[in-house]
Amino acid sequence: MPRFFRALSAFLIPFFALATASLSSQTAASTPQSSEIKIASDKQERPPGEPDKVILTGNVVIVYRTIKIMADRVDLDTKTKDVTAVGHVTLEMPAEILSAESLAFNMDSDQGTILKAVGLIQPTIRYQADVIEREPDDLYSMGKGEFTSCAQPVPRWKFSFSRANFKKDDYVEMWNAVVSVKGVPLFYWPYMRYPLDQDRATGFLMPLVGYSQTKGLRFSEGFYWAIARNMDATFSLDYYASKGTGAGLEYRYIFPDGTNGNAHLYYFTFKTQADGTKPDDAYIIRWNHSQALPGGFTLVANVDYQSSFEFLREFDNDFMRALVFNKSSQIYLSKSWSTFNFSVRAAQFETSFLTLSTGSLVTRALPQINFDSFKMKLLGPLFLSFSTTFNSWQYGWDYQYKLGQQLRGQDLAFNPSVSLPFNGIPWLTTNFSLESNVRYYWQSLQPGVGRVDTPILTSNYAVTAELIGPVFYRIWDLGGSDSGEDGSAAPARRLKHIIEPSISYRYESPTVNVDEVASTSPLFRYHQLTYGLTNHFLLKTAETPREVFTWGLSQTYYLSPEDSPLSFYGSINGTIPQFSEITSYIRFYPAEKFSFDFSSSYNTYFKVFSTIRLAASLGTPADSAFLNASWYKSANPYYKNIYYDRQEVSLAGGAKLPFINLEGKAEIDYDISDMQMMYTAASVTYHYQCLDFKADVRIYFFRDKPEFQYKISLGLGNIGKTTDFLGGAGWD
Repeated sequence: MPRFFRALSAFLIPFFALATASLSSQTAASTPQSSEIKIASDKQERPPGEPDKVILTGNVVIVYRTIKIMADRVDLDTKTKDVTAVGHVTLEMPAEILSAESLAFNMDSDQGTILKAVGLIQPTIRYQADVIEREPDDLYSMGKGEFTSCAQPVPRWKFSFSRANFKKDDYVEMWNAVVSVKGVPLFYWPYMRYPLDQDRATGFLMPLVGYSQTKGLRFSEGFYWAIARNMDATFSLDYYASKGTGAGLEYRYIFPDGTNGNAHLYYFTFKTQADGTKPDDAYIIRWNHSQALPGGFTLVANVDYQSSFEFLREFDNDFMRALVFNKSSQIYLSKSWSTFNFSVRAAQFETSFLTLSTGSLVTRALPQINFDSFKMKLLGPLFLSFSTTFNSWQYGWDYQYKLGQQLRGQDLAFNPSVSLPFNGIPWLTTNFSLESNVRYYWQSLQPGVGRVDTPILTSNYAVTAELIGPVFYRIWDLGGSDSGEDGSAAPARRLKHIIEPSISYRYESPTVNVDEVASTSPLFRYHQLTYGLTNHFLLKTAETPREVFTWGLSQTYYLSPEDSPLSFYGSINGTIPQFSEITSYIRFYPAEKFSFDFSSSYNTYFKVFSTIRLAASLGTPADSAFLNASWYKSANPYYKNIYYDRQEVSLAGGAKLPFINLEGKAEIDYDISDMQMMYTAASVTYHYQCLDFKADVRIYFFRDKPEFQYKISLGLGNIGKTTDFLGGAGWD
């Protein structure tokens, strides 16, 4: 076929195919398929002695069932339905059309060999190949050729390959695949599988390329495995030119019995540095699992563990996650009845302190067993409930664990409670309760000796009285119910203001043998009075009320300050404080996707706010625009020289601009206390017809060496992008 004709065919075939396929589908829907072969040509010949064969030349058109063949010359066997066509060959089938130099084809089996073919399969699959073997079950085996699912007359991107298998409506698998954008080769894969349907499909993802000041050139590649309808996995490989290589696995699963979970595993191998040192390899394990067991039991497991806090701080590209210095591993086994709940938990929590040289603080529960009851009606308005807890615990710094010197203990607690609620008055709610606290310790503290294996029994009781009310409210009519221009009535709008005061009194008796209790934390006695006031504003339109504004204030007065939590901070001018801080919160939701939150704690002794938090949000990342802003300030007025102040501001937002096919996101986190930037990031995605270009820039100021990094990725049709395993889902 001349080059000019091939180029012209590649341009015209998609448009011709769409029109023809549409017409063919309409005809097929209204006219039964015929098994008769219809022939049209300028000239027809029958070879002597071969009555079933015919040679057609000049503007040949053959129609058989849903197949249409056009060519300059066709040799046809009307019995076997074999066709050999040469010269400007066009083959039309339902939702499919191709042009070729020649073909040898059987119209009954739809199988054959096609040479120098250019084709289109609806809706947008375009290909060309030197040779195509059309096999059973709509499978094409192709020799050297090209492929694209880009619908433009001049495709923006394409794959070239040495050979390929093409499964209609399923996949294209290619060997020695090279992807080119605007004619520029970008990536090479020895093997590539491209999905053709919209469902999950196994195959390589588009690579991610980037650069970092401290880690050098970065290349990441992912492979997605659709294992089954209920599970899948993503494998990733990260290469950092200056640091080393990491490999990750994300596995997700769900089963009909309620079992589900996901596991994230990552392992990083450092390369030898210029100074001859090689850091220890690092790994990350994150696992969440939930499973229904026989007998009504439920198993839940959570693991968030990393081998090195330093690795997380320097490599995790999720800003909030990189600043977390906690590890946790826990597993629960639980069962609930109509009245009771039973659970067993084994857990370990580890917290690292950058400012301390002692390492990490580790707490273990091996195990913790709980048997509790919900409220059970005893007599009249009286209710009984109880909780029972056995805890075998360990506590200490990580170096103490290595030496076997961590603190250990076991205790058993039983806490029955009798309550008397009353809500017979609509504007008043009360509750009275009496509870007992009995705890048995296998170890104790002896004066002058320390911790010994001598058990002790402690006990005390507590009385609590709670009152909410009297509740006052007022309703304002904001209008509505008037007929609009179309004669319909506008819904009535009313605003209801509810004032809800509350007060509670709690008395705890002194605990027997409290001085002998071996505990890892101080034991306090709560003899106190807590009071507060809450304002609710509800907006009602038609029949649906919605709370749009809430403001609450509360404070606690300790009647036994020497045993209260405030005794931990010592005295102020020789007196232990009796008043807690005044806490306040405001929640304002004027519209569905707009919110404002404020919370604070005010210390009346030092006349300062110990905490202030402001947060506002407009929209969500899924909307055309969103904005989140927050400000947080904290201080410890009792220990100014020990606990440093914190004051931070964060701003994040984004917008989608469809008229220029652009999406953008940005975030800024600033430490006001130290007057320095902590983190900045920006992400831009450009949708260029059948292409998605994404650029991501981030600066991490909090790391040992401030790091600037950028990443770029490309999306092609049904092939997703490789995500950054250590990047955070909000950006990737």
